[in-house]
Amino acid sequence: MIATDLSTRYFTSYSGAKLPLNLVGELAADDMRNRNTFYRGSYSAEGLLVCCEKIVYGEIELRHDYRYHANGHLAQAFIDDGSGDINMIEYPA
Repeated sequence: MIATDLSTRYFTSYSGAKLPLNLVGELAADDMRNRNTFYRGSYSAEGLLVCCEKIVYGEIELRHDYRYHANGHLAQAFIDDGSGDINMIEYPA
């Protein structure tokens, strides 16, 4: 599934250990002025998290990209931890 119409939202953190990450503590636009660290989530029209970035002092420190099966379950997670290597995890349908 390739997302074309994405909405972007901002969060303080995430909860849990399963993928996709569960972003929590949504921030309003006014709250972003004073934040050094936050998570930026891009969501599909269906409400699925397709990209998650941890932003620290204006730089992307961590990025997850997610692809989903037609039934909405996670199919692939691409994890870039900033080391230059991207790890891919596949999930069966």
